[in-house]
Amino acid sequence: MSHYFIDTHREDIVNLKNINQTYDNGKVVVLKDFNLLIEDKPNQGQFVVILGASGCGKSTILRYISGLQKPTSGEVNLYGRKRIETDRVGMVFQKYSSLPWLTVLENVALGLYYQGVSKKEREEKAMDMIQKVGLKGHENKYAQYPTLSGGQLQRVAIARSLLASPRILLMDEPFGALDVNTRLSMQDMLLQIWYEVHPTIIFVTHDISEAVYLGDDIYIMRANPGQIVEHIYVDLPYRRDRFIKRTPRFEELVHYTEDLMVKVDAISAASKV
Repeated sequence: MSHYFIDTHREDIVNLKNINQTYDNGKVVVLKDFNLLIEDKPNQGQFVVILGASGCGKSTILRYISGLQKPTSGEVNLYGRKRIETDRVGMVFQKYSSLPWLTVLENVALGLYYQGVSKKEREEKAMDMIQKVGLKGHENKYAQYPTLSGGQLQRVAIARSLLASPRILLMDEPFGALDVNTRLSMQDMLLQIWYEVHPTIIFVTHDISEAVYLGDDIYIMRANPGQIVEHIYVDLPYRRDRFIKRTPRFEELVHYTEDLMVKVDAISAASKV
């Protein structure tokens, strides 16, 4: 059973306990005895990154927290209690999720529309968030490609998720389909928003350098079955910019994480045989 967390006096934000996920009447085991505890850091939030090979269950974990899926067995707890349907959890996918028949402004304000917020108030709040994510001037464009670039469409998705004021923001490889320069600028934008809004972000990626640059904590999962087997505390300054990538400590953490990933992948491959 995996227990890669430290239980302190701080408030629990996410606590997944003894999670098992099977399919085909138990013949296919995706997750086994999976545990993950994420605690609050007041006035800061958390930035947790999950690394692991494809198929180890990373996206499944995000679906549990978002409420899109229930495990075969185990507990999904948010804020120190069992998850309920009204819990606000934002989610940004790798694929663009904006509604192309709506404008940027309408997409960003969509959550507030369904909450019954007046048009004036939701548009004011949406415009404020649009400015935060660097989309001012694009608010009346339709949220579709090629009217907007891939990076701009992901900014729309992030703004829409954050406007609902979730304490938890889930991100499933949100920058995976972007070109290198856009990806780098999106990383910087996300950090700036995190510094301002202080959500707990749970971020899935396959990019090790991205994981070290963004994360407070990195959890590495093995497959067959999916479990957390390594936890890396990223001892870099809280506030970061891309120049930190040129420091010896950043390079050490990247190399250390790469070595652990190779070891974990070897274990996963051996258990599949």
